[in-house]
Amino acid sequence: MKRSAGILLPIFSLPSEYGIGSLGAEARAFANFLQDAGQSWWQILPVGPAGAGDSPYASESTFAGNPLFIDLELLARDGLLTEEELASAKVPAGDKIDYAALKKSREPLLRKAFSRVSGEAAEAARAFAEERPWVREYALYRAAKRHFGGLPWFQWPDEGLRRHEPEAVERWRVELAEEAAFETCVQYWFFTQWAALKTYVNGLGLGLIGDLPIYVSLDSADVWSERKEFLLDEEGKPSKVAGVPPDYFSEDGQLWGNPLYDWEAMKRNGFGWWIRRVEGASKLFDIIRIDHFRGLESYWAVPAGAETARVGSWEKGPGMDLLRVLTSWFQGIAFIAEDLGILTEGVHQLREESGLPGMKVLEFAFSDPSNAYLPHNYQPNCVCYTGTHDNDTAAGWYASAPKQERAFAEKYLGVSGAEEVRLALLRAGQGSVAELFVAQMQDYLALGSESRINVPGVGAGNWRWRLLPGQAAPELAEEIRSMTSFYGRCPWIPEPEEEGTGETDKAEE
Repeated sequence: MKRSAGILLPIFSLPSEYGIGSLGAEARAFANFLQDAGQSWWQILPVGPAGAGDSPYASESTFAGNPLFIDLELLARDGLLTEEELASAKVPAGDKIDYAALKKSREPLLRKAFSRVSGEAAEAARAFAEERPWVREYALYRAAKRHFGGLPWFQWPDEGLRRHEPEAVERWRVELAEEAAFETCVQYWFFTQWAALKTYVNGLGLGLIGDLPIYVSLDSADVWSERKEFLLDEEGKPSKVAGVPPDYFSEDGQLWGNPLYDWEAMKRNGFGWWIRRVEGASKLFDIIRIDHFRGLESYWAVPAGAETARVGSWEKGPGMDLLRVLTSWFQGIAFIAEDLGILTEGVHQLREESGLPGMKVLEFAFSDPSNAYLPHNYQPNCVCYTGTHDNDTAAGWYASAPKQERAFAEKYLGVSGAEEVRLALLRAGQGSVAELFVAQMQDYLALGSESRINVPGVGAGNWRWRLLPGQAAPELAEEIRSMTSFYGRCPWIPEPEEEGTGETDKAEE
């Protein structure tokens, strides 16, 4: 990875007339902005169907795309929606997503578009599913879940289907063929639009960084169709679930509730499930950030039914057994280790042995000179962030930081006051030896806590912030490029000389 810079902005945060960001014109416009700003990378969050709390980290599938990201205007261009239908989908401009309203309005539109699919387009969707076995499983999972009134798979009344027995699966595949065809077509639209966007982004010389959440949801097509990969009982219920113990994000820890992997079984079959998973992600992204990397060394297992994540124990993860397989199998794609949280010597050793760059977060840095997140303590093989999607914005962090922390930051950065500290944080990251520097878009816009993407441990109100039309302005791109080029993260463009200060003028004097 060469010395470079990028900006973190989720797909859902893109501006749009339709209530949420999509894979259409505004995505291309933001890619143009990144190029103008001298950036090499666009970092996004997981793009699967959002689950509990509208979280992209709680998806019904590790492979599927979020239907809400499908661009309606591209469907209209293909003759699948009318201008009147597009007009009905428009919502007033605002910087927050109303997921409840979108869920009510978007699916009927997609069904109207599906009703108009025929001929070559219908055949292309069928071919798409045949080439990707996960599509058939996901489409049937979605169709069955709707048929059974939204119940999770482990509560479906048909025991054979619940257990994913082949005979029952094929019987229901016939029974729910039309509904499954709709779900298949939705995924075909998503991945067709994504492929076109990625081609455009890469054509500008930009790469996409995406997240691979370490866990998957219990109520997901993945767990339903491949139960043998997870630690579940005969009824499909876990005895222990995933989470993290109390830390700087939450006094009670975070109780994620995901099923835990049967790592021994996965190792015996050569980690085939993970290979398929990363292969799918590699078609979406140019760099994959492995979420909760420390869970590969050891993970926090919480008894099912516990009220908080305080009660739990550390259990050994797959470590280099898994990472060796992934890095050797996927030599054409880079990985980033999200090595945040409670780190032990074992986690540091695993990251060093894997050779993956770790993460440095400036908002965690200002305690004392030995803090590993201070730029003077970095080694080049790392990625520096002002803050991640789980952190406050730079301005919000400064406003709420303890007095002693703010004082240390001001002394270290050599500035004082909220605005000067915000700019100094960006300069510190840009100027660090980290191979890659990434800032949230909000940090370049000087936005406060009202624009925060996620507050870990809080179940509602997250994943809603949106960029407003016009905020990604040419003037801002010029400012970012100037800083990025100054610190050698894009080609240097000298500032134009002011009139009357050149060598000729001096000679004439």
